[in-house]
Amino acid sequence: MSHLQSASVSSRRAPGLVVQILIGIILGIGLAQISPPTATSVGLLGSLFVSALKAVAPMLVFVLVASSIANHRQGSETHIRPILYLYLFGTFSAALVAVAISFLFPTTLELVSKGAEATAPQGIGEVLHTLLFRVVDNPINALMTGNFIGILAWAVGLGIALRQGSESTRRVLKDVADGVSAIVRLVIRFAPIGIFGLVASTFAETGFAALQGYSHLLIVLIGSMLLIALVVNPLIVFIKLHRNPYPLVLKCLRESAVTAFFTRSSAANIPVNLDLCKRLDLHEDTYSVSIPLGATINMAGAAITITVLSLAAAHTLGIQVDLLTALLLSVVASIAACGASGVAGGSLLLIPLACSLFGISNDIAMQVVAIGFIIGVLQDSAETALNSSTDVLFTAAACKVENI
Repeated sequence: MSHLQSASVSSRRAPGLVVQILIGIILGIGLAQISPPTATSVGLLGSLFVSALKAVAPMLVFVLVASSIANHRQGSETHIRPILYLYLFGTFSAALVAVAISFLFPTTLELVSKGAEATAPQGIGEVLHTLLFRVVDNPINALMTGNFIGILAWAVGLGIALRQGSESTRRVLKDVADGVSAIVRLVIRFAPIGIFGLVASTFAETGFAALQGYSHLLIVLIGSMLLIALVVNPLIVFIKLHRNPYPLVLKCLRESAVTAFFTRSSAANIPVNLDLCKRLDLHEDTYSVSIPLGATINMAGAAITITVLSLAAAHTLGIQVDLLTALLLSVVASIAACGASGVAGGSLLLIPLACSLFGISNDIAMQVVAIGFIIGVLQDSAETALNSSTDVLFTAAACKVENI
């Protein structure tokens, strides 16, 4: 009976938190309109919330993965391989959709004179090289810098080693994981206040007026992401589950995408996603690995950004793109997107790599990157929301979740 009461309280709590977040969004927009200086000041609340999530996420992933593997029962089913296939297929599908939308609604850019200051990678090899070296990163440095590929590698290794440890050692590890999870739940309870601060400061500082000149580009980008979120991903989930996917899709969008949109950080949203997976009653051995892994390689939004901006650059310069080259671009964008988290600046700095397929010079490509930074307040938010919510969606689909 107590278990049923606990489940009932949990089910009531989740919608309550979502409603509180929506109220925070409305109040933030209102404050930005009434008193921009005050709205800018309360941005501190948003910064503190994002910093708290980023601070707790690496430790949470490390202890949760290590504990899950160390305490894994022999014969217990996990679903990592099918989730990995869904991640890769979803990212490639996003790149293909972005190509189709870009062909249907070609974008002409007003190239700016100032490029981005950062250095873009010169090839896929460099992206993969960076990614591989992040796997063998020092564990302390990985925790300090939020290198989740490195954290996963060390957590898996430690978990496997401790499977031969004593029962008390494995129990302590489980207790530590439970303790960190409790801290995460406490931080998530402050989401409405944090998002209120983020929304207020964002609207006060930008007002989105500077984005009007890029409305066509933003419509193509965000339209492609919405098409993936509301059509393609549900289709993939339907094929996997053979039933109506939209209750699960909308739940993931409502409880994961909203926070990811405003935090603009896949790493910061890992605790939110882990908490959602727990409330969906998924396999802990599965989601404790798949969620941080998805934050690294499940990059449908990044694939869309790379593809759309690269094809916009080609169209602006009058370069004709044939079908075979477009297909190659989809493959390159998908591979590059999987390594986006290993490159400073994320998906935007991988645009010159994609532009090189069309013979576009690095100087021109970096001007396109600069445009990406200008529209980043919306582009990066939508990209992160799609990436992060899809992590939970595909994990749930692979686990064949029943309680949606």
